[in-house]
Amino acid sequence: MAANMVRLRAGAWGPVRRSGLAAYRRFSSGGGGGGYPGVPLTVPLPGLPAPAFAAVDGQEKFETRVTALDGGLQVASQNKFGQFCTVGVLINSGSRHETKYLSGISHFLEKLAFSSTAQFGSKDEILLTLEKHGGICDCQASRDTTMYAVSAEAKGLDTVVSLLADVVLQPRLTDEEIEMTQMAVRFELEDLNMRPDPEPLLTEMIHAAAYRDNTVGLNRFCPVENIEKMDRNILHSYLKNYYTPDRMVLAGVGIEHEQLVECARKYLVGVNPVWGSAKSKEIDRSVAQYTGGIIKVEKDMSNVSLGPTPIPELTHIMIGLESCSFLEDDFIPFAVLNMMMGGGGSFSAGGPGKGMFTRLYLNVLNRHHWMYNATSYHHSYEDTGLLCIHASADPKQVREMVEILTKEFVLMSGTVGEVELERAKTQLKSMLMMNLESRPVIFEDVGRQVLATSTRKLPHELCDLIDNVKAGDVKRVVTKMLRNKPAVAALGDLTELPTYEHIQAALSSKDGQLPRMYRLFRISL
Repeated sequence: MAANMVRLRAGAWGPVRRSGLAAYRRFSSGGGGGGYPGVPLTVPLPGLPAPAFAAVDGQEKFETRVTALDGGLQVASQNKFGQFCTVGVLINSGSRHETKYLSGISHFLEKLAFSSTAQFGSKDEILLTLEKHGGICDCQASRDTTMYAVSAEAKGLDTVVSLLADVVLQPRLTDEEIEMTQMAVRFELEDLNMRPDPEPLLTEMIHAAAYRDNTVGLNRFCPVENIEKMDRNILHSYLKNYYTPDRMVLAGVGIEHEQLVECARKYLVGVNPVWGSAKSKEIDRSVAQYTGGIIKVEKDMSNVSLGPTPIPELTHIMIGLESCSFLEDDFIPFAVLNMMMGGGGSFSAGGPGKGMFTRLYLNVLNRHHWMYNATSYHHSYEDTGLLCIHASADPKQVREMVEILTKEFVLMSGTVGEVELERAKTQLKSMLMMNLESRPVIFEDVGRQVLATSTRKLPHELCDLIDNVKAGDVKRVVTKMLRNKPAVAALGDLTELPTYEHIQAALSSKDGQLPRMYRLFRISL
């Protein structure tokens, strides 16, 4: 048996070894004995076929293709090598559209996604169908977009699109499913109030303060008092208005465009939804109105983390100012500014890409050891934007912390160093390109851009725009931003919190200092 194996191997590889590999070894190792002495390693192996490499015919192979179908549905696809694809439906629907409805509908629909439909009897059936193609599913609802997505093997595209169409347009919304969702929402709200990291709560508060009672200022989470009110009729009345083809994009990454268009025509065009095909009447087209203001929540943060090493009691402050829409040219300078501010927690590890040279690290966390966090965020929407800084410290040092933040806002309008600007631009490009290595991120980028503009800017176009940002552009957008009233969110022990008027006065001053407070009597304990 062993002898046969040796003969088989010799028979299979003998000619190659005699004419190619054996000779190659002799002359490549410098030994004598004839063959091809002196032939460099760059010369192809004699006796072997020429290698064939995968080729791409120009940049157009990577461009996003968009097709508009009857009814207004848009189909967008992006080429990407690989066995798997990510496909989903993005809908221009979110918490900002709930003005005329019960607050929290989008939150409920997110939890109800991928439940039973006309085609599938339960969520388990959907998951089993996806499992046959190695697939997973997810639904995310934000302030302005609801996204249903599936990642699966590209061969199962027909099944995936059929499933997505059923989930979006034919959900059963049974009483049992709604009851289970009510329990899930109630649990999530309890968890939000108990978790040590208050970031989601602060984000809701700063939006509510910046856009009081309108559009993106509306609560993304369902209020407790609305949980029991949710039923099929309320959900259907909302779906009838906002889940229409002209507000949808079917996006896919890693599949052929023509194949995706064919599936869209087959499963999404002309389909009568479960709530009826009557034309939508009550679409909220309100433009975001920035108001500014303050929202304060007094909360005992002394026991948020129990155990042998509890988190110390902290007060959390977030100060924001209106920036711009992602459709405006100034969006790129604001993105560079946000990267330049950077920041993070006091326990962030250093190293490449961690932003340890950003302003909030150098000017705040490095100089004020008592601050636990200082991080910059930039939220941008189709008609507005919000640049804000979140900071955390001991309740006794809240006033000093607020003054440090107001000084940083005022310093933004000062001189921007060339090295600092180039570092921020390079880091922004690096983050952009690294994120777009992920197929689900590409899918979301394609879907959101096409939903908003019917086109997509490619990564190299965005990198060119980032490269063109000058120090003067950053100074210009900051000067414009500082003319607005601030939005302030405060959570925790707020005894030492300055008044809103004092914060506004500090941001309007040249040095960012809070007005001095003089007391006739000082009480010492």
